[in-house]
Amino acid sequence: MSGTDHYENFPVASLLCPARLRPPILAIYRFARTADDLADEGTTGPEQRLQSLARYRTALVRACAVPRMQPAATADAWPEVFLPLADEIGEFKLPPPLLHALLDAFEQDVRNPVYADRAALLAYCRRSANPIGRLLLHLYGVTDEPSAARSDDICTALQLINFWQDLSIDVPRGRHYVPDEDCARHGVTREELAAGRDSARVRALVRDLCTWAEELIHRGAPLAAQLGGRAGLELRLVVQGGLRILQKIDAIGFGSLAARPRLQATDWPRLAWRALWMKAAPAGGTRGVAR
Repeated sequence: MSGTDHYENFPVASLLCPARLRPPILAIYRFARTADDLADEGTTGPEQRLQSLARYRTALVRACAVPRMQPAATADAWPEVFLPLADEIGEFKLPPPLLHALLDAFEQDVRNPVYADRAALLAYCRRSANPIGRLLLHLYGVTDEPSAARSDDICTALQLINFWQDLSIDVPRGRHYVPDEDCARHGVTREELAAGRDSARVRALVRDLCTWAEELIHRGAPLAAQLGGRAGLELRLVVQGGLRILQKIDAIGFGSLAARPRLQATDWPRLAWRALWMKAAPAGGTRGVAR
C-alpha cells in the first residue's frame, strides 16, 4: 500500500457525508492511517514493524470485545485511535473481520512480497482496499452481496490505479506491485523497472495494467448509480477521480515509471460535472475518453 498517500482516495468526512456518519468514518480512517504508518514509515526494521502491528491488533481485539472493556485497556498505546473506534464499533456494529483484514494487508506490506500473477495481487487488494468499501456500505445500511461485489470492483480498481500512478515512487523503494506474469508477457524485468528504465515495452505494460483497472472500475460503477443520494454522489466522484488519473497516465503516454500524474485543482470542476451526470457506465478511462 502506498504509505505516502495516506489513503488519499478515502472520502474522509466530506461535505457529502451525513453528519452522523462522520465520526465512524473518521475513526476508521484514523485506524487505517495509523496502521499504515506503523507498516510503511519510519526507520525501524521489518521485525519491529510487525511487532508494532501485533500490538496494534491486540488493541483492536480489545476495542471489539463484547462486553466493552474499560477505556484504559481498550486504548492500549493508541488512545486517539482505539477509544473513538471502540465507541463506533459499539454504535454501528462495525464488522471486526473487515478491520482485521486491513491489518493483514499491512503485515503483508511489511513482508513486501513479489506478486507472481494478477490473482495474487487481487488477493492482496481483498485485504488492503475492499474492506474500506464494505465498511462504508455497512455504515450506509447497504448489505446485499451484489452491491458488496461491485464495491470490491471499485475499491480494487482504485488500489490498482494508485499502484500504476505511483510506479515512479514505489519501484525505487523496492515495492513491486506489477505482477511477474504481466512483466513476462511484455518482456520487462523487475530489474528494468527498479532501474527506472522507461521504454516502449514498459509503457505497453503500464497501458495493459491501466486497461485492467479500467475494466474493474466500469464493472463496479453501476453501484454508484444504484445508491443515489449523498452516498451515490460521493461514490461517483470517487469513480470519476480514479478514471481521471487513468486519463492522466494515458496523457503522458503511460510513462508513469518516469513521472507521477496527479489530480489538480483544475480537475475538480470536470469531476463534479461528470459525477452529476454519470450513468451506470461512466465516461472516462484510457480508451475513447472524453477530454
